[in-house]
Amino acid sequence: MTDSQDRPAFRDPKPSPERITQLAQRVLDGDILLPRFQRNFVWKRAQILELLDSIRRNYPIGSMLLWQSRQVLTSERSIADLTISERKPDYPVNYLLDGQQRLSTICGALYWNGSKADSVWNIAYDLKNKNFLHLSSLDEPPLHIIPTRRLSKPSDYFSRTVGLPSELQDEAKSLFDRFTDYQTAIVTLGDMSLKDVGPVFERINSTGTRLTVVDLMRAATWSPEFDLVDQIDNILQGLDPKHFGGLDHKTILRGVAASAGFGFSSEDMDALRDLSVEKLKAVTQDTKEAALKAADFLSTQIGVPGNSALPYTNQFAVLTEIFRLIKSPTTSQYAAIRSWFWKTTFSSYFGGWNTGNMASDLAAVQFFAKGAAEIANSSVPPQESVWRLRDFRSNSATSKMLAIMLAHEKPVDLLTGQRIDVGKSLSWANDKEFHHFFPRNYIAQSKAVMPPANKVANIIMLTSDSNIKISDKAPSEYLNMIQNEMGKEELQARLAKSLVPPAALEAALQDDYDEFLRLRSHELQQRAVLLTGETDGVPIPPAGEADQDRQDDEDVDPSA
Repeated sequence: MTDSQDRPAFRDPKPSPERITQLAQRVLDGDILLPRFQRNFVWKRAQILELLDSIRRNYPIGSMLLWQSRQVLTSERSIADLTISERKPDYPVNYLLDGQQRLSTICGALYWNGSKADSVWNIAYDLKNKNFLHLSSLDEPPLHIIPTRRLSKPSDYFSRTVGLPSELQDEAKSLFDRFTDYQTAIVTLGDMSLKDVGPVFERINSTGTRLTVVDLMRAATWSPEFDLVDQIDNILQGLDPKHFGGLDHKTILRGVAASAGFGFSSEDMDALRDLSVEKLKAVTQDTKEAALKAADFLSTQIGVPGNSALPYTNQFAVLTEIFRLIKSPTTSQYAAIRSWFWKTTFSSYFGGWNTGNMASDLAAVQFFAKGAAEIANSSVPPQESVWRLRDFRSNSATSKMLAIMLAHEKPVDLLTGQRIDVGKSLSWANDKEFHHFFPRNYIAQSKAVMPPANKVANIIMLTSDSNIKISDKAPSEYLNMIQNEMGKEELQARLAKSLVPPAALEAALQDDYDEFLRLRSHELQQRAVLLTGETDGVPIPPAGEADQDRQDDEDVDPSA
């Protein structure tokens, strides 16, 4: 078979030069459109200014690729906060396949007319310093700083420069001439079938600003009747009332690929390109129904109030497939799913989730759906030293597991006895509800050598007011204060709701941080192992036993 037999039939692409001002006007007139399978504008402010500076210096900015067609495709109705005119009926238009970020920048710089001072399109050129900059106000800047949007209005532009020194007027004219005369190469494709658009779009967008797998699959599966990102957004909107609408698109895409019968890997997601529109619509609907059940399970059976408290986002993808295959789990199946969740969280299993794991997990879920007693998983529980070695961080699975376990206990404030707002704590919007049992400043000021304060086993939930009152007091000081006021029995009861056992309290009353960490780590380990369903408990190692375990950070969610 010759190469010509492999190629799609469309005329040879021919580049032609075109002024950037004319290109921008064609966009606003609706002659150049952005098909919906394009990604959103993602350039940072520095990249915008860099492109404009390249034009000023007459550097090449690369060619742009258009596809001329009479096919009516869903397209964006605005660019750079500018409204695009309606296309003329039955009139060929040019869909932009490559150059969106550059053309958006040109349109925004030349024609922006918005009202938000912090807009990325509120750009000006400093004639004195010869550089582009973003303005922070809509007020008129000094005369030597010219908003770039005036470049599209010659009379306004030059009337502003009349009173400037001659050298600045020359600089202003040079800038105007550059943007008026600057040309870039435009390559226009015609007579291309719709099925060829996705592969071409993928190929030419494989460099530069990297497309995500979601971007690529949107292009590969796009049709006038189906937009993958719209479907994923619809799923996330359905999850939003359950506070899981903030999950990333890739997690949902994994669920879609599994629903289609493929799996969770990149290769499985790529296989979606071979499905018909009808099949794609069916699997995304199945994914939505299963995702809603997964969210219900996490909130009611586990106590995860939303996606920010989920230890690993990929857990949601697997749970979606579980609830797709098992519409109404039995009591024993719910117990097995809970055990699987806690095992994979406790072991940091998803911190190193690879293609092999994905395949074995899919097989385990399928066996479970066919009647297996549990969801097989190769994860191994860590040593209990993990609680005293790992740092407490918002994107750490161990930290989130601690928070969820504490929430189960319905913790109360140590000083007041009032119920802690665990929903606020588990939102992870900030960490003001989490505090150090051995205060950070106390450890920093201590003359004794102590482990760092920010260890998971040193964290409890505490109101901000109480934290301020405790401040940098030694544990023996503030705990004795509570004990003298409320009695030891009440103090132990309050601490029990924070998973601090009596033995750990005694260590804290002696300001023995090492022993406190060891004893509370054991308590947390027992509770964690119990949740996984593996055993009833773990013996406490002898005090002072040499600890050979090292801290590792594999429990950090790689997608966080």
